[in-house]
Amino acid sequence: MTRYARTPEELKCKASIYWPAELVLREANASIIPLLLETQDKFISLLDVADASPVAWKEALKLSNGLRANVFLKHLMVLADLGGENLKRLRPDLKNIFPDDIMTYIWQGKNYEYKFKTITKSARLDNPYLYIDGKKLLEVHDLEDKMEDVIMLLLYGGAAVSEALPDIVKEKCNIGSLIGQATELETFVKQRYIWVSRITQGATSNAMGQLAQDYVKELLETSLPSWNITRNGTIPNISHNDGKTDISFDVLAQSPTDKYVAIEISFQFTTNSVIERKAGQAQARANLLRAKGHRIAYVIDGAGNFERNSALSVICNYSDCTVGLTPGEIDVLIQFLREVG
Repeated sequence: MTRYARTPEELKCKASIYWPAELVLREANASIIPLLLETQDKFISLLDVADASPVAWKEALKLSNGLRANVFLKHLMVLADLGGENLKRLRPDLKNIFPDDIMTYIWQGKNYEYKFKTITKSARLDNPYLYIDGKKLLEVHDLEDKMEDVIMLLLYGGAAVSEALPDIVKEKCNIGSLIGQATELETFVKQRYIWVSRITQGATSNAMGQLAQDYVKELLETSLPSWNITRNGTIPNISHNDGKTDISFDVLAQSPTDKYVAIEISFQFTTNSVIERKAGQAQARANLLRAKGHRIAYVIDGAGNFERNSALSVICNYSDCTVGLTPGEIDVLIQFLREVG
């Protein structure tokens, strides 16, 4: 039989590290934070070099490789903590705040003017309209007038010379003051995303974790139609607490010859305790299953999991088959199941 129990180093060479495109497309809303974290350094670099003028970011964005205009806008909205709902409520007041559609603002000690092209006239100003919701954020959208207007408001609105400027704009729309200040900019962005990640990590991890389990289950069902594949399945006579509680596994594969393979799945973009919990259970679960002639496999991937090398090493040590979360890696798992069954 082929050796399927890999070391952490062998597994990392096969892993996707970031969320696979197949899962990102299934649930774009759950993937927004991973997408922003993945492009965070490019965003910081763009604003760092775009210091020739207050609109130099436009040329830098045009030349950027891998940072789309709608993703750039989403970064600014997250950092300013001014989302689509806030903008939608603010939109009816924009004409009063900027009566001539002109925002006069101060940048690096000088006065500049920006003439809004659409947002003071537009009837809507929400996430779908700006291409920053769910699946639209994953699409390629070049810079449009409405996006440029919002970007300029987020960058310089807090420095606008207007008596009618609301507090929400004064307090939140000041990111432009950090352009060209590499250290201050990086500190602000990194700290902000730590805060955002802590707030969203639980919901995001849970949503994507469920999708990862469904994804593995569907691929197994397609390739192994004669097998019984279940989510959160239990195996007869595999329990803890002296037989009082059946052990539930993320995905359970039962062969036509009644052999079981328990499959535990963990994909963590940022590090957390999930892999530590699975590592703590690994030896006992492996011993229970093997004693009854069954096997246990792990689908482990994501940058966060590879930061927990000690826990990952324990899992690999007690796994019969360890794979990453890509179609090619699930094919390896399928091959393993066929040999077992």
